[in-house]
Amino acid sequence: MASGYGRIVQPQPDQRGLKLLLDLAPLTVWGWLWVAAGLIAVVSAWLPEGADWPGFLALPLVLLPWMLSYVATWLLGDYERGWVAALVWGAAAVPVLVVAGWREPPRPKRIEND
Repeated sequence: MASGYGRIVQPQPDQRGLKLLLDLAPLTVWGWLWVAAGLIAVVSAWLPEGADWPGFLALPLVLLPWMLSYVATWLLGDYERGWVAALVWGAAAVPVLVVAGWREPPRPKRIEND
């Protein structure tokens, strides 16, 4: 959420690596997508096991276009440091994907008194 808010109120000055994203939508739209993904993740954190999947889906989905844009601009020669930014965004997605694959610990069974 904070990353999206930052992109809305104070856009980054060097946007060469975002060329492909900005061809699709303005940075403000992308900022609001970040905010929405963050809100989905926060709400999903409080949902019961199995119903929390939207949060695990929203975060990588918002990271993926950024990572791909930086890789593409690097490969096209438009942004020579694009590979660094792509690694950072990819590294941010890895913990979310790892945690999404973790099994939840078994919950203790409730003992009913008759």
